[in-house]
Amino acid sequence: MTSLSIRELDETDDLHAACRLFDGIWKFEPGGDPLSVEALLTLNRCGNYVYGAFHGERMVGASVGIFGPPRSLGMCSYITGAATAGAGIGLALKRHQRRWAIERGVDHIFWTFDPLIRRNAHFNLVKLGAAAERYHVDYYGKMPDTINGDDESDRLLAVWRLESPGAVGAAGRPAAVPAPADAGLLLEDRADRPVLHDSPATTLLLQIPHDIEKLRITDPGLAREWRVAVRHALGPLLADGGAIIGFHDRMSYVVRKKE
Repeated sequence: MTSLSIRELDETDDLHAACRLFDGIWKFEPGGDPLSVEALLTLNRCGNYVYGAFHGERMVGASVGIFGPPRSLGMCSYITGAATAGAGIGLALKRHQRRWAIERGVDHIFWTFDPLIRRNAHFNLVKLGAAAERYHVDYYGKMPDTINGDDESDRLLAVWRLESPGAVGAAGRPAAVPAPADAGLLLEDRADRPVLHDSPATTLLLQIPHDIEKLRITDPGLAREWRVAVRHALGPLLADGGAIIGFHDRMSYVVRKKE
């Protein structure tokens, strides 16, 4: 979107529009909205990151980050949403957020994401150059929205070290990490079903489902199988000191065991 503009949201009309945009994306159950207009206004007045992306006069994306310099060098990216996926809106917002944070002395931004959603893993690990450092089981409990449905809210903690080689490189032209030739396949997507393998390899590939959000609607039992499979495969690797070093071919975590 060449005509995309990003600006601070400090007027109530814009804050209402941001709440409507978030609700349109996640379709929260009544009372399940993560932020009210009043909360957004308070965050803005306290110097936090409350910005929107606009195509002309129409808001097409919004992002909220919470931080507290000088006491902290970190900022929590609380929510970011784009009205149209794949249009570059989210990437533009996150790059703006990175520049904004660096100017204020922040050295890392962190957030959580669902390890089962391919586009989010690719976006965070490849397009932004963030690292996924920790696996949390059912982090939020039940989520009151249609995207998560009745699934448990396992999450990966993403940490975006703003001046790291990965983040700096991604700010130019993101480059996917190729899978090493000797990588072993630990978790396979075989005809939409998760299949775990034994592998002695030091570097492992963990495939995740093509469209977990669709599976949650069409086959909740299979979606649950995927949740458990990824939890049992990826969680212990990270807990034992392993590291996610990339996301290969838009479908597989590349994980290196602790040496």
